[in-house]
Amino acid sequence: MKLNERSLAFYATCDAPVDNAGFLYKKGGRHAAYHRRWFVLRGNMLFYFEDAASREPVGVIILEGCTVELVEAAEEFAFAVRFAGTRARTYVLAAESQAAMEGWVKALSRASFDYLRLVVRELEQQLAAVRAGACPPPPLPRRPSALPPKENGCAVWSTEAPVASAALSGSEPPPPPPRRRASAPHGPLDAAPFAQLHEWYGQEIRALRSRWLTSRAQP
Repeated sequence: MKLNERSLAFYATCDAPVDNAGFLYKKGGRHAAYHRRWFVLRGNMLFYFEDAASREPVGVIILEGCTVELVEAAEEFAFAVRFAGTRARTYVLAAESQAAMEGWVKALSRASFDYLRLVVRELEQQLAAVRAGACPPPPLPRRPSALPPKENGCAVWSTEAPVASAALSGSEPPPPPPRRRASAPHGPLDAAPFAQLHEWYGQEIRALRSRWLTSRAQP
């Protein structure tokens, strides 16, 4: 795959919001030493820099087709980004705390377009069920809030939802906050195609992002 270095450098350092950012320890490819690098996650690209003030990335990891796993390593709070194939490289990274490691594992596990396709497919099935008058399907599977136990020195991030702590304790959870309903300018929502629904719900997000960019540009 050929990548334009100038375009990548601009994308890595632009003012748009990032999906995650912070310091990680990266294990060298040929040596066992770990180097502290500043990592920035944008979409399905994981950039890493010499430090937080650098204007050009040292490298980039394309996350398509990868799996994120916990590993046993010399550094604490370590995890690996693995790719399929006998000659594919495995990137071993380590966070500075348990919370930082959990945040990175969650963000990297959801960074690929394959994950987004699954989310869109599930939303389409839910919309079809609502239109048909059936009971709404169960919500999308959520990542567990706590890391799973390791087996044989390795634990793959699971997509199964954990048992609710409120159910274990016998107490009822607080009611969810009221949701705003999007207005349909050209007809009822149950008669609109999925692409049109996506456009309606995306208008507010684009407006919020525009206001955020305007506020950043003001002195």
